[in-house]
Amino acid sequence: MKAVDELLALKDEEQAAHLMYFFKTGKGEYGEGDEFLGIRVPKTREIAKKYYKTVLFDEIQEMLNSKYHEIRLCALLMMVLIYEKTDDENLKDRIVKLYVKNVKNINNWDLVDLTAPKIIGAQYLKTRDDSIIKMLANSKHLWSERIAVVAQWSIIRVGQYDLLIKLCEKFLYHKHDLMHKAAGWMLREAGKKDKTVLTGFLDKYSKNMPRTMLRYSIEKLSSDEKKFYMKK
Repeated sequence: MKAVDELLALKDEEQAAHLMYFFKTGKGEYGEGDEFLGIRVPKTREIAKKYYKTVLFDEIQEMLNSKYHEIRLCALLMMVLIYEKTDDENLKDRIVKLYVKNVKNINNWDLVDLTAPKIIGAQYLKTRDDSIIKMLANSKHLWSERIAVVAQWSIIRVGQYDLLIKLCEKFLYHKHDLMHKAAGWMLREAGKKDKTVLTGFLDKYSKNMPRTMLRYSIEKLSSDEKKFYMKK
């Protein structure tokens, strides 16, 4: 497969070691066991753009099964491009099904964050069907839960916040810091569009929010507002 061959040819062991540390691949860490080629994201994007028009679904699946993080990322970026560029609704649906089928392979925060809004979030805006998001949110699987939350970025941008608020309430006591960061980040983005959405949530829950979620959510507020919510 040409895309995979190009990625493998770019292997940089020194950079790979750095990325394995950065993405927490050690024993007991959230990215445990993941392997890297050491390729920077812009180059991976370049290769995805080069081949997405001709790649077959079976080839995408093969890439998604790869032990190498960057090969999985390239496959996901090709899926985003296919979804965004096609007018074929059936093809969009096939991309969504393939994405959901492979959540076990979308197993680090960058893989989620670069793709969930553009596939899962975009699909919700197309169909107004929240069943996929609810299924992911109820999965008890960290990365699926993060997909459900980060997918809200596309939905927030068109001024819809109800799903986000429900998810942030649901994950208020989640055990993992990565979910606190995701929820806080999305609340912050909602606040950029409509400050009352953010402050309404903070007024109700700031006393109980995990510290990380709270800090992420108030980043764009004034100094006085930050102090007010941190004291609460």
